[in-house]
Amino acid sequence: MRESALQVVASGDMTYTTTPQQRIGSGFGARSTTDDVLHGTDLSGKLAVVTGGYVGLGLETTRAFARAGAHVVVPARRREVAEMAVGGIGGVEVDDMDLADLESVRDFADRFLASGRDIDIVVNNAGIMACPETRVGPADWEAQFATNHLGHFALVNRLWAPIARGGARVVSVSSRGHHLSEIRWDDPHFRRGPYDKWAAYGQAKTANVLFAVHLDAPGRESG
Repeated sequence: MRESALQVVASGDMTYTTTPQQRIGSGFGARSTTDDVLHGTDLSGKLAVVTGGYVGLGLETTRAFARAGAHVVVPARRREVAEMAVGGIGGVEVDDMDLADLESVRDFADRFLASGRDIDIVVNNAGIMACPETRVGPADWEAQFATNHLGHFALVNRLWAPIARGGARVVSVSSRGHHLSEIRWDDPHFRRGPYDKWAAYGQAKTANVLFAVHLDAPGRESG
């Protein structure tokens, strides 16, 4: 990479280099709808796993995939709420999973693996944003990093066999919030110093981006 393509960014006590973002020329933008994106796409016979697929962007993703013919699995922390939200959508199943609880992630993955099905699409969509300082799990992880990144990291790894067999597309949903913080490698769980809910959110979104970038490398062998 040429040095001219890099820019130096200062964040707190750290300085690092980053590559400026470039448009990818998809033809879609902020006003594009799910129907625009999936126009002419037939997902019949495909299986998609959409975390948080019962509210907000996740619900719209579930609806769009189902309209295109896919069978959608929605692992949900609030199962009753999820079942009500997707109850009128055909081809959707709901199961229990709390991304902040790695035992819950393992249990969901084990149930899915036992079904013997392959996966064609995974959308790591669920997340929490700028919440008050919250600790989860036996290690007292910071909740936004644990939920938005670590839970999805564990889920994809647990489901790697059906993902690889299906040559799945794995989508990691981030946001412009990743500009708010790099990964705090020396203190990712904010154990030292004051807690900043927006920095914690930004770090989690950066982790989502970096996870997608890295997964592209080992994932190429599986298509």
